Amino acid sequence: MGVTIAEIQKLRKLTGAGLADCKKALTEAEGNIDRAIELVRERGLAIAAKRSDRETSNGCVLVKVADNFGAIVALKCETDFVANGKDYIQLTQDILDAAVAAKAKSLEEVKELTLADGKKVETAVMERSGITGEKMELDGYNYLEGENIYTYNHQNINVLCTMVQTTKPAEAQGHAITMQVAAMNPVALNEESVDEKIKAEELKVAIEKTREEQAAKGKTLPDAMLQNIAQGRLKKFFKENCLLEQEFIQDSKLSVADYLKQADADLTVTAFRRFTLRAE
Repeated sequence: MGVTIAEIQKLRKLTGAGLADCKKALTEAEGNIDRAIELVRERGLAIAAKRSDRETSNGCVLVKVADNFGAIVALKCETDFVANGKDYIQLTQDILDAAVAAKAKSLEEVKELTLADGKKVETAVMERSGITGEKMELDGYNYLEGENIYTYNHQNINVLCTMVQTTKPAEAQGHAITMQVAAMNPVALNEESVDEKIKAEELKVAIEKTREEQAAKGKTLPDAMLQNIAQGRLKKFFKENCLLEQEFIQDSKLSVADYLKQADADLTVTAFRRFTLRAE
């Protein structure tokens, strides 16, 4: 039987599938809209499964805070063409809204959430993958809980988002530090919070680099002197990579900690989160 353009457009609106796919599904379903929706969904899931080994280097990253809970979610895909699509961004926003409302604490928990249309997040992602013909995956979820959480979507292009939590309300300072986190990509809050494995590896690298430099000059330093120079390099690493010890990007004469204390002696950052799709 023939199908009308109105029926095709209705199915497209309900599923987001292409016009040709909608026409084919309606024809096979003999005009039964519910059966056509099932066919579109089944084919979408099959297409998604076939693309499971593809690389996802593009996508959409969004951030939100509400009711003392902030989250960053990343929905990845293969091309920026799909990533910039209105429906794709909306799906990412719907997932983020559900995660914040549920105060989800893990990616697995997010995948099991139910969206407003009654679909599980994981199912909605697979269906969208089938519609676009690209592999998609949720691959990034961070959260902060409590008061004084500030967020930043770098240039509002949905590829890099950050969150910062402070000890007290400080909107201007909080926003400035979210940009600091975006620009400088700190590995830890301060020296004390750097993972011991990272400290050990950086010290090892510093010792080897110092030994190689001295050998190039035909010198061999005593172990104690070698250790001292390496410790100096490690201190430089902390200054460059620990948020509170970094130079403040808006005034290089200040550290981030000093900038915050200028506003309030008791103001500091207690936590931060960052997620980007860019290779760094």
